Amino acid sequence: MALEMQKNTYYMEHQPSTMENGDVLKNFDDDGREKRTGTLTTASAHIITAVIGSGVLSLAWATAQLGWIAGPAILLAFSFITWFTSTLLADCYRTPDPVTGKRNYTYSDVVKSNLGGMKNKLCGIAQYGNLVGVTIGYTITASISMAAIKRSNCFHKHGHDAKCTVSNNPFMIIFAIFQIILSQIPNFHKLSWLSIVAAVMSFAYSTIGLGLSIARLTDGHNVKTSLTGTAVGIDVSGSEKVWKTFQSIGDIAFAYAFSTVLIEIQDTLKSSPPENKVMKKAATIGVFTTTMFYMLCGIIGYAAFGNKAPGNFLTGFGFYEPFWLIDFANACIAVHLIGAYQVFCQPIFGFVEKWSANRWPENGFITTDHIINVPLAGAYPLNLFRMTWRTIYVIITAVIAMILPFFNDFVGLIGAASFWPLTVYFPVEMYIAQAKLRKSSATYIWLKILTWACLIVSLLAGAGSIQGLAKALKTYKPFQVMEEH
Repeated sequence: MALEMQKNTYYMEHQPSTMENGDVLKNFDDDGREKRTGTLTTASAHIITAVIGSGVLSLAWATAQLGWIAGPAILLAFSFITWFTSTLLADCYRTPDPVTGKRNYTYSDVVKSNLGGMKNKLCGIAQYGNLVGVTIGYTITASISMAAIKRSNCFHKHGHDAKCTVSNNPFMIIFAIFQIILSQIPNFHKLSWLSIVAAVMSFAYSTIGLGLSIARLTDGHNVKTSLTGTAVGIDVSGSEKVWKTFQSIGDIAFAYAFSTVLIEIQDTLKSSPPENKVMKKAATIGVFTTTMFYMLCGIIGYAAFGNKAPGNFLTGFGFYEPFWLIDFANACIAVHLIGAYQVFCQPIFGFVEKWSANRWPENGFITTDHIINVPLAGAYPLNLFRMTWRTIYVIITAVIAMILPFFNDFVGLIGAASFWPLTVYFPVEMYIAQAKLRKSSATYIWLKILTWACLIVSLLAGAGSIQGLAKALKTYKPFQVMEEH
């Protein structure tokens, strides 16, 4: 989900009058930044909008692979683990004391304060690797949705049995062109409206998908469902059942991949009552709300489509009519991901540009801004390095997306790769370090068991997604929409 938090770098030491005027002093927090105004309501809303996104599109398929028992059970398990580790992370926002300690503004700041050293570097690798994977995944998903609009119109015009095949590649190029243009904006925070639009779009297509599933279910379509999901020997082979089960776990994990934005959300909260207490309540409200929505999408989607549920229930053409509503839903996905791509790639841009400027401070190509006047937009600081590097990044992600245009497999891989380190391992390790738990204590042992169990699950989910990608590549036809994989 597209979410951005603009940091105010206005410090008290830059305003001598604040030390002489009590009224002005009240406008700042204990770290010298402008007083935060976030509440339980705003934090809960941020979490909900951060969670609900393109991950919802594959939940009906994932439930179909797992069945009526394991599907909801695994979704609830991921929900509980995500909620639990979010509460641990809330206590790590301030260090060393969760109420009076020093504030940490980002996820990486929290890891650096609590763990430091090599673990901080590993966190950076996990974070930026996840961000790169998400931008590639968003390129795939957006192009599939844009191609689905063309296919939907084809089916409406020529009938549902028509052979309406469309290549995703032209739409990936169109998406990349949009991103190249947006990436040149030096301060993306000025486009906060884009995040609001993206959030609205996310709710729109998720709700449309749920509504269409309910409509299909009430129409009395005869579909096959079971307690164990897809049937071996009928729907899938024995080995396919195993691999797709693992992959579906990765898809569910992707739907809950939002831990890295929790610290930024907590950093918006007022200091009274304590931020960690408010954040724990917000995490409970946010995760509970999104889980109920996910359960509806997964369960009703499975009931509507059965074991033949498409990998993406808005582009797999389980729905054909009303075609205009399907077109609108897919347009919402494309608009959402245009904004979401930028939110996820901005930290990558910032890291590379800051590192390069520190590494080569005398290099004019990297550090020099050329001011040019743009009609209707005013002065624009053109930086040749920024323009070149950001353009290359967008092109590389688009090329990788063209090579691996498989929605479910890639989503499962991202979910498997990011869930364990960012949602489980680092929050648990930071809590253990801050609480100074003894290795012999029951809490320490239980947390370690949780960490190792989640690692095993993530490895299995990753293996299933990699196997799915390898199999899909063998049968890949460049002029066929591949959302079924």
